[in-house]
Amino acid sequence: MGKIEFDIAHLVAGGLVLVSLLLLYQDRMFALLRFFAGHAVVLSLAVAWQALIQDKPELYITAAIALAFKGVVIPLALYRIVVRLGIHRELEPVVGVGLTMLAGIGLIGLALVVILPLTSAADPYAREDLAFALSVVLLGLLMMITRRNAVSQVVGFMSIENGLILAATGAKGMPLVVEISVAFSILIAFIVIGIFLFRIRERFDTVDVGALDSARAEGERRR
Repeated sequence: MGKIEFDIAHLVAGGLVLVSLLLLYQDRMFALLRFFAGHAVVLSLAVAWQALIQDKPELYITAAIALAFKGVVIPLALYRIVVRLGIHRELEPVVGVGLTMLAGIGLIGLALVVILPLTSAADPYAREDLAFALSVVLLGLLMMITRRNAVSQVVGFMSIENGLILAATGAKGMPLVVEISVAFSILIAFIVIGIFLFRIRERFDTVDVGALDSARAEGERRR
């Protein structure tokens, strides 16, 4: 791999980490959905670039799947769900945004410290790519932990899957049939999650998971 290809690959993968941090920073629902769509666009660019430099045309299909499903279909569907449920308002994090961002930066450093020494004998790009991918996964987990809104937790879950795709393509890709099955699995999971969101809203008049914990505690006291 030439130096320019190496640099561009790192630039795009690093951009995915940056967008993950911006996802953590968002405190409004619609802004979160827009940045999630951007997250998918950057992922598709990273996968398409890997298709070019690895000379693997099947990865272009992976990039197209990521762009179509996660960049367009799922954000639009989440937007419709948010509008129908009437939850287009400010998000309520468990901790402050400042502390969340500091924790996110710490997780990125942790990913670099863990991955780079363990993969010293691997291909240079694969090492960096795995470090970026682990950063995206950890930032997605952090979003799921620090956000009380169920929709933002869904976004965090799907950003974790984006990180896994980045890792797979950087490590010389995965079979196309696996990519397609993963895409449909995510779509089915999204449909199920959407149904649960509607049921939660119908039952508790909120999608704040803190309210669900309160309802469970109240039910236990009544017993």
